[in-house]
Amino acid sequence: MRAIHVDGTPSEVDGLTAERVRCSIFRVLDGTMLGAWATVTSDGEAHVNTAYYSYSEDLVLHFMSHPHSLHCLNVSANSSMAVAIFASEQKWTDPGRGLQLFGRCDQLRGEDAAAAQRAYGQRFRTYADWKSSLKPGDAALDYRFYRFVPHTVKVLDEAEFGDGVWIEVQVAR
Repeated sequence: MRAIHVDGTPSEVDGLTAERVRCSIFRVLDGTMLGAWATVTSDGEAHVNTAYYSYSEDLVLHFMSHPHSLHCLNVSANSSMAVAIFASEQKWTDPGRGLQLFGRCDQLRGEDAAAAQRAYGQRFRTYADWKSSLKPGDAALDYRFYRFVPHTVKVLDEAEFGDGVWIEVQVAR
């Protein structure tokens, strides 16, 4: 774990602990429902989409999407993914708060997909009603669950760690 200024130079943060950083990460995840998910196309180009997510206590994120969407096709060929999570209603003058996560993503099947669906349904209480309201032929019937497992997390929580300071954490698995 290291604290860095936005210019990449080291920063000193008083009382920096793993638990304090963990609380900050989960505060952001709790307070934000939507993330920007970046993948790499087969031509090596960047692609980004937005998706709602659920998450687990071991910092695994789940989202659902159509397996033929560009970002899911990208993941099937190259599992590298980056995710940005932040509340878009933040004012420019307020202390910033958000996450950048870097890791791997894969489509889930079987019990893993069922567990992700349960977690998603717990976070989004109207999910079951939405799913049951889908009509035959609706493309959303083909949605699948995906698991994102970060290896690195960058935390921006200026109210907690100072202006322009990122905390970079390697996630132990």
